Amino acid sequence: MKLPRRQFLHLTAGALALPALSRIAGAQAYPSRPVRIIVGFPPGGVGDFVARPMGQWLQERLGQPFIIENRPGAGGNIATEAVIRAPADGHTILLAGVNHAIGATLYEKLSFNFIQDIAPVAGIVRTPNVMEVIPSFPAKSVSEFIAYAKANPGKINMASSGNGTVTHMAGELFKMMAGVNMAHVPYRGSPPALTDLIGGQVQVMFDNMPSSIELIRAGKLRPLAVTSTLRSQALPDMPTVGDFVPGYEASGFFGFAVPKNTPAEIIDTLNKEINAGIAEPKMKARLADLGSTVIRGSPADFGRLITEETEKWGRLIRAAHIKPE
Repeated sequence: MKLPRRQFLHLTAGALALPALSRIAGAQAYPSRPVRIIVGFPPGGVGDFVARPMGQWLQERLGQPFIIENRPGAGGNIATEAVIRAPADGHTILLAGVNHAIGATLYEKLSFNFIQDIAPVAGIVRTPNVMEVIPSFPAKSVSEFIAYAKANPGKINMASSGNGTVTHMAGELFKMMAGVNMAHVPYRGSPPALTDLIGGQVQVMFDNMPSSIELIRAGKLRPLAVTSTLRSQALPDMPTVGDFVPGYEASGFFGFAVPKNTPAEIIDTLNKEINAGIAEPKMKARLADLGSTVIRGSPADFGRLITEETEKWGRLIRAAHIKPE
């Protein structure tokens, strides 16, 4: 049967609109099942301090479980691959951070291009590191530490939460800018590194503040300085490393990312709820108590931060000839 032209055009337009309507309906139904947040750090590390409260917030707002899944190893690359290979439907989220910006240059043969293969969703926090020693260490300030290190070259063991992590890079940047020689001792995450630091097996660490702050408050570790440009509200009396080593700055960041080609509607939904979460007074205060500063913004804002940090740490890695394990 031959359809009148007007009826044919009407039916054709309706058929063409079906895929778009389907995508919109899918986004409106999001999430339709539990969501995994993949964290490339061991349980109890700094990643959990950020991912767990935010996951709980999203669960309450969006009505589905947001489950934290820890997949440590290879500087976060194992977790990243798991997310990149997942369906682009918003049900697998990556806790993205400075380790990814570092890894883009550190690892020469990655099976992915982080900037091209993920879609930024939202930044959550910027997190300063803290230069810390045990109370019995002879240096009580950064300037005294530098003098001690120069008088004892190669005799100070510097712990990190793993090769290529921001705790490692913060220490390498300090070594280069302060002109000191320290031996790097990588661990699988902050908890075992902190255990050995407290036990005296290593002498200094540039740890993420959230995982060290309670040990500092308990007097088990002595902070010498924070690594951010400005002083931290969590340790307001503590100077910055830059006060002693002009131009020094090293801080971490965390946010959420999803596989590329995830529908914009889903990304916008997550971005809206994350920004609402970090603006909520209790959540904001909880993150600030850990020494973190919230970073609200659009997906594009988070994407720019990732690009800027990738360029910064890439310069250090090339200049210091840093290689992965």
